[in-house]
Amino acid sequence: MSEWEFRRDQIRAFRFVRCTFDAASGVAQLVYAFDDGPELVETVTVPGAPFRLDAVRAEAVERALRLLHLIAGVSYYKAAVPEEIRIESCDIDADTAALLETVYVNGLGEFAYRNGLDLHGRIRFPHAPSPARAAPALGLRGHALVAIGGGKDSLVTIEALRAAGVPQTVVWIGGSQLIRACAERTGLATLNIGRQLAPQLFDYNRQGAWNGHIPVTAVNSAILVLAALLHGFDQVVFSNERSASYGSLIPGTGEVNHQWSKGWAFERAFGEHVQARVAADLRYYSLLRPLSELAVARQFAKTDRYDAHFSSCNRNFHILGERPASRWCGVCPKCHFVFLALAPFMSKPRLTGIFGRNLLDDPAQTAGYDALLEYRDHKPFECVGEGRESRAAMAALTVRPEWREDALVERFAREILPQLDADELRLEPLLALDGEHRVPAALWERVRAHFAA
Repeated sequence: MSEWEFRRDQIRAFRFVRCTFDAASGVAQLVYAFDDGPELVETVTVPGAPFRLDAVRAEAVERALRLLHLIAGVSYYKAAVPEEIRIESCDIDADTAALLETVYVNGLGEFAYRNGLDLHGRIRFPHAPSPARAAPALGLRGHALVAIGGGKDSLVTIEALRAAGVPQTVVWIGGSQLIRACAERTGLATLNIGRQLAPQLFDYNRQGAWNGHIPVTAVNSAILVLAALLHGFDQVVFSNERSASYGSLIPGTGEVNHQWSKGWAFERAFGEHVQARVAADLRYYSLLRPLSELAVARQFAKTDRYDAHFSSCNRNFHILGERPASRWCGVCPKCHFVFLALAPFMSKPRLTGIFGRNLLDDPAQTAGYDALLEYRDHKPFECVGEGRESRAAMAALTVRPEWREDALVERFAREILPQLDADELRLEPLLALDGEHRVPAALWERVRAHFAA
């Protein structure tokens, strides 16, 4: 095996070799390989072991583990995108194969666009002819496992669940100290899951592997389903708003959604699959699905509890390091959007205090904001709101005395606003709650009142 060399164009098959879980240590191993190459072993560690599982729940954990194995394989498959997929770890039914093909094709949409690849019709998961058995109810206890990412959205979810009286544990994957600080700030029980990618993947990248964005929320969702079953929780809760369902419109290509696995299509398909094939009483949903990004921003602005702790800046995690003094880089699309989205709902001193400066009074940020506005550019490949939300927020600032003289607001009023339809710039329609969601009905009635307060 030591002589095997990664050659992207010569690889014929991607193999799902096996997956194992040790209840005594809480460690799952997900094993993959290309052709007859070395095994690629990813580990996921769920704290709380040893887990004592009865036979019915142990079987559900096995089903969740297999689903995680199949979804997490996207991180490795993309390195060569071979036409053949081999599943050696288990047999899957046609519905599972269809879900996986949807996740891989759509979740790798940005990856394919940037690398000039067409994955439609290329990704085919082999499946058995007979349907799988329906999953039983496990008698899980009423408790929410809530994903926290350190940004405003998950904090809005946590506070809404708190107000609704839902017992919850906040969970994150990886070693981010910033996310840990935010989680501890909630005062709730916490769970930090470990994930270690196979080290050969980084070697393959240096040897010319295809690389790019993957549907990380899909992977994290599968990890949290496994963790919820191990702890006996009946809900896995994310904080993806309805704006996540809309991608970037690329001339000559069409829509490419950077955050497809945060969108409604994935949530619905994955949530239904979990209930049908993993555990009938395990609910997967996003509490914020009925809200726009602007509605989430308005909700977040109602409390300053997290002002000194949260960050939605991806560069803060990936480039600048996790130093509290550098929670916001101030130049990335996430910083641009979050600043703009909060501006209509926060005082100027409070917002500039959070970011350390006024991003809307900096002409150097013009191109970044034009992309958010979809003015002479398309929406950035980032987890940001729709162009119409950015345009409505900016239009609202043009009539606010504290904002209207800032460089980018003044420029918007002078150069862009005259080209727009005033009826499409009203904030109120964008703040209305949408009816499309998977939130349990009784809970939704309680949180609806919270969001309307």
